[in-house]
Amino acid sequence: MSQELSPELAAAMERIGKHQAEYIASGGTRGHVFGFDWGGGRPFTTCMLLRTTGRKSGEPRISALIYGNWKGEVVIVGSKGGFAKHPAWYLNIKEGGDVAIQIATQAWKATWREPQGAERAAVWQYMEDCFPPYKDYQAATDREIPIIMLTPTEEIPVFKD
Repeated sequence: MSQELSPELAAAMERIGKHQAEYIASGGTRGHVFGFDWGGGRPFTTCMLLRTTGRKSGEPRISALIYGNWKGEVVIVGSKGGFAKHPAWYLNIKEGGDVAIQIATQAWKATWREPQGAERAAVWQYMEDCFPPYKDYQAATDREIPIIMLTPTEEIPVFKD
């Protein structure tokens, strides 16, 4: 995969940006389900909001991400569309700042972990089943695409811009 921004990728990023803005502006009443059929995914894909603290800026950062539910944990994938570098949200999590999630109209503080070994392989397969393009994204990069497992803890207000 080319690491440059193609017109198709620019259009996809714009579409995803609008989706994220609508999710936040609506308080989660719109945006939980998003159609990714235009990008090889499914028409009814569940999405959540992830809030991290910027490792450089110290400011809150929100990302809309596809998620799965694996044995009671929320699963997100740091694919960044198969680009060579990890997404900023993953680096922010690794830096150790606060993590919060919003699913539809509910939000929580969360703890996180990265699955390893056989568990990671099983969760990866599950997430590929949820969003088939992940397989192509992994093939497009030399890095191992990270998987983060989140456990909601304390309920908090929904995210605001």
